[in-house]
Amino acid sequence: MFQSFTASTRPSDGPPRLAALRAELAARGLAGFLVPRSDAHQGEYVSAQDERLAWLTGFTGSAGFCVVLPDVAGVFIDGRYRLQVRDQVALSDFTPVDWPETSAADWLRGHAAEGAVIGFDPWLHTPDEIAKIEAGLSGTGITLRAADDNPLDAVWSDRPAGTSGTVREHPLALAGVTAAQKRATLAAELKRAGVGATVITLADSIAWLMNWRGSDIIRNPVVQGFAILHDDARLDLFVEAGKVSHIPEEAGVTRHAPESFETALKALNGATRYDAATAPVAVQRALAHGVAGADPCLMAKAVKNAAELDGMRAAHRRDGAAMVEFLAWYDSQDLETLTEIDMAKALEGFRAATGELGDLSFDTISSTGPNAAVIHYRVTEDTNRRLQNGDLFLLDSGGQYPDGTTDITRTLPVGPAVAEDRKEAYTRVLQGMIAVSRARFPRGVAGGHLDALARYPLWLAGLDYDHGTGHGVGAALSVHEGPVRLSRTSLLPLEPGMILSNEPGYYRAGGWGIRIENLVVVQEAPALGDNRRMLDFETITLCPIDTRLIAAGTLSEDEVSWLNAYHARVLAEIAPLVSDNARAWLAKACAPFTSS
Repeated sequence: MFQSFTASTRPSDGPPRLAALRAELAARGLAGFLVPRSDAHQGEYVSAQDERLAWLTGFTGSAGFCVVLPDVAGVFIDGRYRLQVRDQVALSDFTPVDWPETSAADWLRGHAAEGAVIGFDPWLHTPDEIAKIEAGLSGTGITLRAADDNPLDAVWSDRPAGTSGTVREHPLALAGVTAAQKRATLAAELKRAGVGATVITLADSIAWLMNWRGSDIIRNPVVQGFAILHDDARLDLFVEAGKVSHIPEEAGVTRHAPESFETALKALNGATRYDAATAPVAVQRALAHGVAGADPCLMAKAVKNAAELDGMRAAHRRDGAAMVEFLAWYDSQDLETLTEIDMAKALEGFRAATGELGDLSFDTISSTGPNAAVIHYRVTEDTNRRLQNGDLFLLDSGGQYPDGTTDITRTLPVGPAVAEDRKEAYTRVLQGMIAVSRARFPRGVAGGHLDALARYPLWLAGLDYDHGTGHGVGAALSVHEGPVRLSRTSLLPLEPGMILSNEPGYYRAGGWGIRIENLVVVQEAPALGDNRRMLDFETITLCPIDTRLIAAGTLSEDEVSWLNAYHARVLAEIAPLVSDNARAWLAKACAPFTSS
């Protein structure tokens, strides 16, 4: 299951592919073209068939896009990938662009010729995305044009075939609500809104709605397809027959071939909702009476029910035990003989030994030294680094289990001789993680209000990190799940049942990186003071946080109290699940910590 990744395009492959695409664009009368990371379902991971951005540029990050013009090609990347992109693309032909600081429209205004026509694939971009670019180009004479077919596909001669994984039923004991009940609830919402139907294009929304799990996309147990939910709870489902032929048909659900989806959209007469933030532009264009509105599955999926939360807790106990077995093994090794790949394989082995691992929940970030400063680093045979005494080792990983999805990061010392500046930064990251863990807040507070709690200890030292503090997590679904986030840009109020990551970090370019991550559940807080209704977080990740990297005398009494209470809980819940050797290690790792 572990993959040592080699980029699908080496830097030297990019320039000739870029030249071929430019020739194709010129033949079509286009002055440029948008090449996104996404597929028609807007998922974080895409199949090999849809790795257009990686094929053209070499950049393999999970977010970004390229704008190709006759004389320049900009690769737009956010703060997570600004080191990675420079190692993966031919800088002679591709120009990294800091995004979102510089938008596609801003960049086109400065680089495209007056009157230029820029093409895009309407199945790979959302209406919101295209509308934002068009608004930014207003008055320039530069226009966007939807292509009938993708010109990049025309020059990708060895493009892989699509994937078609088998679908399995997600048991009611884990889902908590039947698929028919979900459809009825959402249909009632449509009727109240005066909408006759809604279009669903997100793969994880379809998996959640149908109580199915799939294998179309690596790391994500999702089902690729499309759906139209009507206000009488009927569902038209557009999915390849071979994926679901073994699953009994359900009353009220009619299955169709995916090729008939666009025709079905054009045949809809009444007001039909589509999600302008997640659906393809092609959906908007096909609807005669389209009404923009959020995918109704999003919030229903984000707020987990009791069965889903119980499954996630069980998965995290199991995963915590596997992590403890790994950490005990780690401390018993001659670390300087081992590499990043060795570590990733070892951890996966401990997860697989549970007998319940279906897949990793994302590509393991196993990184040490300067590699750990690359926020979404993926180890390859070319970059595989041996651990060295005095370095830090950052391990961000997770598993997909039948009952839940996990995501955990721990930063560990490599040997005893770790420099004080690294300990100081580690402690500040830990203080931020504890601050979020201890937060109490009234209803109506959003992730954007809490993000600063995690950063404040770093800000005091003039430090920060270029990623959000947390993302939503699916219940036996996608490890990165919208719309909830702990991010300064998120205005969505937090609600009980939402699961998020809590993962501040710090990264010294060319030197080292630190991140500490637990998953938390929003819950009703015990009454205090004047009995105002408040919310707080339940931490469901159960694994020791390394105390050897904490700078002496820096944690407050409240922070020490939280850490010791957390470790006492980890010891109580995980000790019965691990081997004798791991149990002895765990007792030492969870021993009460004193800050002096």
